[in-house]
Amino acid sequence: MSFYDKVRRQKFLSFTLILFTLAIGVLIGTLVQTGAKAAKEQVVAPDATPLTIPSPVQVQNEFSKIAKRLEPCVVNIRTEYIPKKQTTTQNKPNPQFRRRQQQQDPDEGDDDDNGMQQFFQRFFGSPNGGGGGFQFGQPEESPSAAEGSGVVVDRNGYILTNNHVVDKATRIKVKFMNDDNEYPAHVIGTDSDTDLAVIKVDKSNLVAAKIGNSDALQVGDWAMAIGSPFGFQETVTAGIISALARDIGEGATTFQHFIQTDAAINPGNSGGPLLNINGEVIGINTMIASRSGGYQGIGFAMPINTAVKVYNDIIKEGHVTRGSIGIGLQSDNNSELLKVYGADHGVFVQKVYPDSPAEKAGMKVEDVVVSINGKPINKGQDLIDTVADSQVGSTLKFGIIRDKKQMTLNVVVGDRTKTFAELYGGKAAGPDSAGAGMEMRFGMTVQPLNSNARQQMGLKGTSGVLIASVEPGSFADDIGLAKGDVIVELNRQPVSQPEDVKKIQSTLKPGDAVAFHIMRQAQGSRGGGEWTSAFVAGKVPDSNQ
Repeated sequence: MSFYDKVRRQKFLSFTLILFTLAIGVLIGTLVQTGAKAAKEQVVAPDATPLTIPSPVQVQNEFSKIAKRLEPCVVNIRTEYIPKKQTTTQNKPNPQFRRRQQQQDPDEGDDDDNGMQQFFQRFFGSPNGGGGGFQFGQPEESPSAAEGSGVVVDRNGYILTNNHVVDKATRIKVKFMNDDNEYPAHVIGTDSDTDLAVIKVDKSNLVAAKIGNSDALQVGDWAMAIGSPFGFQETVTAGIISALARDIGEGATTFQHFIQTDAAINPGNSGGPLLNINGEVIGINTMIASRSGGYQGIGFAMPINTAVKVYNDIIKEGHVTRGSIGIGLQSDNNSELLKVYGADHGVFVQKVYPDSPAEKAGMKVEDVVVSINGKPINKGQDLIDTVADSQVGSTLKFGIIRDKKQMTLNVVVGDRTKTFAELYGGKAAGPDSAGAGMEMRFGMTVQPLNSNARQQMGLKGTSGVLIASVEPGSFADDIGLAKGDVIVELNRQPVSQPEDVKKIQSTLKPGDAVAFHIMRQAQGSRGGGEWTSAFVAGKVPDSNQ
């Protein structure tokens, strides 16, 4: 074999060896990868079956059916308030939503100019923070905006909502679900006493919600709320009826008996419908009880039966006509006070307005109303509702107790707007309680008032003694007596000197009922407000506190 043949043979062998080596490497890599993949699949879930998505089939329940049916009936309401003096320079309203002060007529209960302010601060938080950003009592010189909900109740464009949603609005825009357009609306009428309003859009052939009967409700029934909380349209929440005829307290609306529900109601739901399981409107969502400004499980709705009466009056007359007899009632139903005056139930008459139907019928301060037309009256709201719902000009038989004797008075119901046509008032200097006082039982000191002092205080013609101080936590403090009050009577006996108080107190023993008739200046009067008559009572404690 020649030298060149040997070289060629050696090159061939070398090339063959390289190809063989590469083939072996590829084969080993493939086997390793396949084995690893098989091992991996086997380790994860060897017995698992892949999931499949089925064909879409709608599963409906009663809630989804109601939500779909009510979609065209529930609207979003946006309002702007721009003061006239700023319309030429201010084009954009403040984007922060605020609630504005409502104007309230006087009513049969205690007068409290700050009641609504305090109420909304309590339920929505303080205007200065900590309450979710909503404010009540917006200064009129500042532009503002608000947002809420409403429900179509007439196919010709009539919408029921809350008064606080549209109150003083310069512009009102209504937006329907599944409709990007905004429609201008105008106010037909409002009623601050129930916080209800009727507005109208120029749009016909609408779908109107079906009205239910709120008298048929029971605690535990299903309830749904639909509206635009925080501006989110088409929000549906569900819950139950938590309580009925719920009276929230002073400073809310005059006419209460709210439906309480745990269906989530947030700011922006105001004015929207509360529905039963049949999809019928049973209430108008009005407010929430909240420390943060958001939903915490307690919402309140005005019963639809009340709302229907308001709506019918507004579309007929443009306003609501209510009956009145012209009296002021004791705010709390104090059993000891009633006992001193000879009654075991009823409402204590604290004030009778001059020239009112009650005065003309002979009703007096310190009367206790125990029935109307034979129906027992147990609290002030019972009297307010009965009188307000009575036809103006009709006669009601008031069963009263006076001097521990039963009497009947025939009272002709008057028009509330005429009975309280003019607000009463008067300027009086604040009491100067400086100086030494005589210490009494029950944790208070009193001092005499001479004729000059009474005249300066605006109490000319009124006898009594001035409370100079009240010990915190004492019996006097517990029943509501306060520094600056003037005691006029104690257990129905006139008081003109501190000695009179001591003498009457000495006859009382632990467990006896004791009632104070006092004069008190209006809250926030700063010495210049009107003095009003008030009554506080309690049971004498075991100690001589």
